[in-house]
Amino acid sequence: MTTDWNAWHRAYDDPQSGLSERLRIIQGLIGEWLDRTAPRDVRVVSACAGDGRDLLGVLRDRGDSERVTATLLEYDEANVARARSAAAEFPAISVRQVDAGHLTAYEGAVPADLILMAGIFGNVSDDDIRTTIEALPGMCNPDALVIWTRHREAPDLTPTIRSWFAANGFTEESFHGPANHVIGVGAHRYTGPARPLPAPTTLFTFTH
Repeated sequence: MTTDWNAWHRAYDDPQSGLSERLRIIQGLIGEWLDRTAPRDVRVVSACAGDGRDLLGVLRDRGDSERVTATLLEYDEANVARARSAAAEFPAISVRQVDAGHLTAYEGAVPADLILMAGIFGNVSDDDIRTTIEALPGMCNPDALVIWTRHREAPDLTPTIRSWFAANGFTEESFHGPANHVIGVGAHRYTGPARPLPAPTTLFTFTH
């Protein structure tokens, strides 16, 4: 991987950027899901979590954060440090410095009720996206929600990604493709039968 992920995060400083818009959409979806699942305890896993601002930013403004147990998976050392600092106020949230592209990174964190796959599908091969989606049912509790992102630059793969979710037992709850940005944010709920976690494997490898 050659991308400077710390520099990449600076786009959040611009409220008009596509990254900031994507964050607002994801946080809105997380908030709606938390409202819908209240008051039961829930488990969240965030793959390639960065500094964790999508989930942590929502929990910080809620009075029921104690019912959320979460595991944030992140490889970049600087992002891990920031995520751990931001998560310090939440005793039930842990940050692992691991490669979320390997299924072993999720041990003990799944099955989950919410899985965040933000910032992944635009950085891996099409085959890896499909492999990941095919593995997700084994990582989901019944009715678990998966929130994912992918840019809509030509050739736009998001229609195909949505069909892969449907083929693997997911029901689409929403898809956001703002006209002013090429971002795409999907939310799919697992409505298929219970499946075991696949054997340890590589789900995806970042290509840049």
